[in-house]
Amino acid sequence: MNVTKILFSALLLFTVTLVSAQDDLMKELDSVPNAKQLSSSAFKALQVCNMQSTKMASKNEWYFLVSHRFGDLKEGINNFFGLDNALTRIGGIYGATDWLSLGVSRHTYNKTFELSVKYRLANQYENGFPVTIVGYNTMDINGSKFDKVLYPEFKQTNRLAFSSQLLISRRFSDAISFEINPVYIHKNLYDIQPNTESKDLFVVGLGGRCKLSKRISLNLEYAARMNPKEQEYYHNPLTLGFDIETGGHVFQLVFSSSQPMNDISYFSNTTGKWDGGGSIYFGFNMYRAF
Repeated sequence: MNVTKILFSALLLFTVTLVSAQDDLMKELDSVPNAKQLSSSAFKALQVCNMQSTKMASKNEWYFLVSHRFGDLKEGINNFFGLDNALTRIGGIYGATDWLSLGVSRHTYNKTFELSVKYRLANQYENGFPVTIVGYNTMDINGSKFDKVLYPEFKQTNRLAFSSQLLISRRFSDAISFEINPVYIHKNLYDIQPNTESKDLFVVGLGGRCKLSKRISLNLEYAARMNPKEQEYYHNPLTLGFDIETGGHVFQLVFSSSQPMNDISYFSNTTGKWDGGGSIYFGFNMYRAF
């Protein structure tokens, strides 16, 4: 056998071996399950309207927040369509990690300081886990001045109130998202209006988002109190809003039956109603990311 035949035989053997190896590799790749793909966020803003959404601040990301709720629109020119008696919220949110955010804000309603922590428990995947789950807890500190004559046994701990929330959302498509939010509220000071509220309250919130264009979406949310007092001084909050994405921030226009913006008062102390002569409050939320 000459050198040419030896080289030809070796080349043929190498080619056959290479093709066989490629076939085995392709079979192995085909047998590997598809990698899980993380779903996009169900909501573009950190809030649906008033209620928290499952969107989180990224690691080392700062959010500056300003919210405003004007007075009752239904009073018309008497209060200049709400401009005469507005409430304001100002605060900040910091993404300590991609799954943990810390927040602090100040509300003109009851001079409230609100501390919050938000933490992701599970992510929605395109071909895996069906929902995003986020925990959210707040502590309110009522900074109002309490009259010692009216409250002779008042303690500083009476200023505190707490909420624990479980935010569960699903992004059904590019245009449609939905969220359910079970809430537990505890107040150290309650029932200031006699027979109107309990020390502990359970609430179920529902929220949805419908994308209208590339930068605008329509949001709607409603919260039902599970164990309200018989006297209907407070009502279940209903809110309609629009998200407007403008570069580095999301601007939200809001129409709500609640003027207070802190979570505890929103869920438990809403006095407005959309029907039957109740109050409607217009306002906005503005987030700026840094």
